[in-house]
Amino acid sequence: MTMVFRTLASIAALAAVLAPPAAAQQRAAPAAEPAQVARGAPARVAGEGIGPFRRMVIRGATLIDGTGAPPRGPVDIVIEGNRIAEIRQAGWPGLPERSNREPRDVDQEIDATGMYVLPGFVDMHTHLPGPDKAPDASYAYKLWLAHGVTTVRGVPLAAPALASAEKNRSAANTIAAPRIFNYQTLGAGWSGGRILTTEKAREWVRWAAANNIDGIKFFGWQDETPEIITAAIDEAHKNKMGTVAHLSQLGVANFNGRIAGEAGLDTITHFYGHMESLLKDGTIQKFTPGYNFYNELDRFGEVANIWNEVYEPGSPQWMAYLEAQKAHHVTFDPTFNIYAASRDLMRARNADWQAQYATPQLWKYFQSTRDNHGSYFYDWNSEIETSWKHFYGRFFTLVNDYKNMGGRVTVGTDSGFIYKVYGFAYVEELELFREAGFTPLEIFRSATMLGARTLHEPKGVAEPMGVVRTGMLADLVVVKENPLQNLKTLYGTGFMRLNNATNAQEKVGGVRYTIKDGIVYDAPRLLADVAAMVAAEKQRLNAAPAPAQP
Repeated sequence: MTMVFRTLASIAALAAVLAPPAAAQQRAAPAAEPAQVARGAPARVAGEGIGPFRRMVIRGATLIDGTGAPPRGPVDIVIEGNRIAEIRQAGWPGLPERSNREPRDVDQEIDATGMYVLPGFVDMHTHLPGPDKAPDASYAYKLWLAHGVTTVRGVPLAAPALASAEKNRSAANTIAAPRIFNYQTLGAGWSGGRILTTEKAREWVRWAAANNIDGIKFFGWQDETPEIITAAIDEAHKNKMGTVAHLSQLGVANFNGRIAGEAGLDTITHFYGHMESLLKDGTIQKFTPGYNFYNELDRFGEVANIWNEVYEPGSPQWMAYLEAQKAHHVTFDPTFNIYAASRDLMRARNADWQAQYATPQLWKYFQSTRDNHGSYFYDWNSEIETSWKHFYGRFFTLVNDYKNMGGRVTVGTDSGFIYKVYGFAYVEELELFREAGFTPLEIFRSATMLGARTLHEPKGVAEPMGVVRTGMLADLVVVKENPLQNLKTLYGTGFMRLNNATNAQEKVGGVRYTIKDGIVYDAPRLLADVAAMVAAEKQRLNAAPAPAQP
């Protein structure tokens, strides 16, 4: 059904609101120190998001509230300022909706008849693009918002000073961006020197807590000994900060997922640490003698081989590991999508959105070289892809088993590497959750309520968003089709469907509106802004476009 976007303001104001747009982690050293990030986002301009309003109502939608409850509708969602004031039943399915229903004293209406409303999505693993990927931060922000992502956890988003500034600007809504949680690597941003002792680690945590940093990202390598990580985790919890770890190959032999859970770590991101806790015939993965971690082909080509070195799914050892992690309240943030190209490189390289939405800089970064982190396909082959396919089978089962026993799983992407474009990768992550065995309602609970809860639990407060409920922040996604039936409806490029009237295929789907903090963003307009930015960069650099789709 065609969307009607009505306002009670003047016709001139409406025209201004709906006017077309005017114009349109970083290269990683072995220590994973972020490169200087591109500029922060430019300030919001007139018409780039409207609101918040004294009172706005979304009329006639079907609601998927994020808790796991089944859909219900039609409902009217009343928003006052940046909060959900009321959710009203607007009628009965199959019967005409009552006209002129309350509330009538509103400043803005969205006719969402036939559409679906969900909580804003939470991306738990993000980085801003560096100058070798995009002109400025708005490239990522607009792609996230265009795909319904209203909250991101930067791990890190950027260097501490810039991440803090962008967090504050987003909170004030002076930029078009998701709300930001600022996690930083241990020791980042201060002048106190390297973290070589447990007391120095605690000192940095106290400094970070006083400097607008919400949590710590560990890698478990170089100076991050198990003792230092454990001390930092303890101090973080004392200062109401969260913790997340990428348990890299350089440290995982002595600090795997099991040990991290015992140390009190809040979240394990990616797959590292899990399989190393389940080795059945040793304590360290069996790398080939010529393996070199700094060789990215070795690093990513061999890691998947561990699938055949671990205990079988469902075995006592497998279940004991998951039960231990649940007992320690560890959250799994699997980021399935970021390594998915490893099992099917051709599919990732030729995704529908690459040509129009990947900047020439990002596309160049994706190409195989020896010095771009994640651009490791310079001697890829079907044997490696087969190993990765086996690995994904194990990893999917592990995460799904954890969910089934009551463990918490959240949704993160790590976009900007390995052919993954911001926003689009989030939807791919949801599809991979489905492949892992999550039902659609379970997927959206992980993407909304559980992500929001994980971000706020360390602070000792209830999550103010992540669920569509009276009193919660107005972070919402409005989509034209049922995402429970087809997750592809969330892609900005939509999906192909045969039009029975014309007997021709056409693109349908896509997010229609993203609402963050009561501000309504027109998702197609955000995508148009990004497409214009990409086109301008191609012209400026005289770059060849990404391969067109066949």
